[in-house]
Amino acid sequence: MPVINADLHIHSKYSMATSGRMDIPTLAVESVRKGIQLVGTGDCLHRKWLDEIKTMPEVSDGIYGMDSARFVLTVELEDTNRVHHLLILPDVSKAEELREAVEPTSVNIDTDGRPNVNLSGVEIAELARDVGAMIGPAHAFTPWTAMYAYHDSLGSCYGDMAEYISFVELGLSADTDLADRISELHRLTFLTNSDAHSPWPNKLAREFNRFRMEDITFGELEKAILRQDGRGPVMNVGLFPQEGKYHESACIRCFKHFTLRECVMKQWRCTCGGRIKRGVVDRIEELSDSNGHPDHRPPYLHLVPLSEIIMMALGTKSTTTKKVKAEWERLVDEFGSEVTVLLDAELDNIEGADPAVIHAVRMFREGRVRVIPGGGGQYGSVEVEDGPAPSSEAADPGQGKGQGQGQDQPQRSLTDF
Repeated sequence: MPVINADLHIHSKYSMATSGRMDIPTLAVESVRKGIQLVGTGDCLHRKWLDEIKTMPEVSDGIYGMDSARFVLTVELEDTNRVHHLLILPDVSKAEELREAVEPTSVNIDTDGRPNVNLSGVEIAELARDVGAMIGPAHAFTPWTAMYAYHDSLGSCYGDMAEYISFVELGLSADTDLADRISELHRLTFLTNSDAHSPWPNKLAREFNRFRMEDITFGELEKAILRQDGRGPVMNVGLFPQEGKYHESACIRCFKHFTLRECVMKQWRCTCGGRIKRGVVDRIEELSDSNGHPDHRPPYLHLVPLSEIIMMALGTKSTTTKKVKAEWERLVDEFGSEVTVLLDAELDNIEGADPAVIHAVRMFREGRVRVIPGGGGQYGSVEVEDGPAPSSEAADPGQGKGQGQGQDQPQRSLTDF
């Protein structure tokens, strides 16, 4: 059965703090160059964005297309408790139906692509069910607007509708090893999406999902997320969770990191006077009741965007310099997509490529990286190391399962799955 790469959570130019280039033509081009076959539209309840979505033909059941790019309708809603929910909708008509139901409860449905709604998680889930949409908590562990920031369980957030929830979006600060420490999540599919606010290569599809699907339709995507009829997730691909800006507990003013015990002793107040924000690792530790993975859980592959690898290799401070852009363009033009360059391409004898960049890609593939954790709102970082290659014994730790957080972790090719 074919497999497809999907990034199911992005935002349009109509959301707060997003690039004006988050438009359909740009997303159509950049998603293909990244190696993504299916992209969530984001913001599909915003009237102007929905009108733009309608300009695309429906190329298959619930899927809209521009050239070779494919889109499925998605939206993120913020409930009365500030919890964010991701909805994946069957088609434009259902988006119109959901908009009609939500509009009376929202003061900003046409001014922000990610609207606030005067509804609880239970009520949003009921509306999702009524229109045949899939729903799950967005970036479920982040400390500001996530389910586990305000609730201790799915039932606390969704009440009687908890059984209808079909996925959990992990967010940038968590991965499979962390999330599966909470046993109530074992029945659910994990999604890894970019939540991109910009179409540039280090944002769009910086996290994505690989699904086994017969074709690109809403029905096939639904079966894949619900793991029905042989469809299902093959792999989650995402950043090292330590890169997330809320991975560890840290001060939101000076960014000093603290252990959970230190946070409690200091009553969550830093010496500098700033507030210590509870990190994803510590929040999961508080809720942890499991150490294993369910049998259906696919491998999690940690990925660093190609533009960031190039930036490190060339010693520049930005992914937007001319040198980085030129090298990225050269490699993507040579191999067709960023995913191919990162994980599958033969790197020998690439005409004109910078040797430092090719060396850095090889180091990434072999897992020779050091991750410096983020926290308190400051992103972590990844550095390429030139130490000895991992031994063959360390190269296959359960296909990405059970690897210790913060340790060097070997990478595998997408073709392995």
